[in-house]
Amino acid sequence: MATYAIGDVQGCHDALARLLDRIRFDPAVDRLWFCGDLVNRGGQSLETLRLIFSLRIHCTIVLGNHDLSLLAIHQRREEEKRRVNADLQRVLFADDAEPLLEWLRAQKLLHVDRALGFAMVHAGLAPRWTLRIAEARAAEVEERLHGENFRKIFKSMYGDKPAWSPKLNGVDRDRAIINVFTRLRYCTPGGRIAFEEKGRPGTQKPGLYPWFSVPGHAPRELPIVCGHWSTLGLFMGVGVYGIDTGAVWGGKLTALELGQDLRVHQVDGRTPAPGEKGGD
Repeated sequence: MATYAIGDVQGCHDALARLLDRIRFDPAVDRLWFCGDLVNRGGQSLETLRLIFSLRIHCTIVLGNHDLSLLAIHQRREEEKRRVNADLQRVLFADDAEPLLEWLRAQKLLHVDRALGFAMVHAGLAPRWTLRIAEARAAEVEERLHGENFRKIFKSMYGDKPAWSPKLNGVDRDRAIINVFTRLRYCTPGGRIAFEEKGRPGTQKPGLYPWFSVPGHAPRELPIVCGHWSTLGLFMGVGVYGIDTGAVWGGKLTALELGQDLRVHQVDGRTPAPGEKGGD
């Protein structure tokens, strides 16, 4: 029996299929953790969702910024849906779009498994959040995301402000929480996110720190698996395991076998089009 955490797939179905073959995934005994951004840019987002949906009872998933964006677009008028890229349009206008996207909306922002001894988030945690605080913040948004008034979340979640503060309420509070869980890379010691900074550590402006190494950050009870940061590459240190290795940009798709003896499994990602550049 094994649990494998898998980095950002971003619609790279063929790479995911190769990775499952590489690890000899056995649904009878194994589990898969996906750290978000299942969709977008890879050209096979529909196939990716269908594959993971078929394995859903064996999977744990946290939502990434691209997943939330797809869910928000799904609530818009048809003419607006026609403006997104062809990869996402194939999902939005598929015959099985409703069950796939209802299932996707039911996923979490944070997963904590104290028995296994790991937690998982798409991007990161605010510097002053312990895991228990993070669980409470995630639960706030998940309750609304999974409830009847979920459309309000999608109408108000876009924007870089305000910075997280426990004094926030309403849509500002939801937006700030979502930004931490799904968009964080660098921040100030006070937790203000530098959304424009996307390079490797050492390239950021003075006064900014990778979220996991902010001076004086709250103690983290468990190691954390995350994605979202393809320029960071495979990162294993300070109790954090970054496994977005840029499969959609021509890098690798990574599975981290969780347990006392961590093992890394990788396959080649997709071949990007000429001139295609990395991003969120």
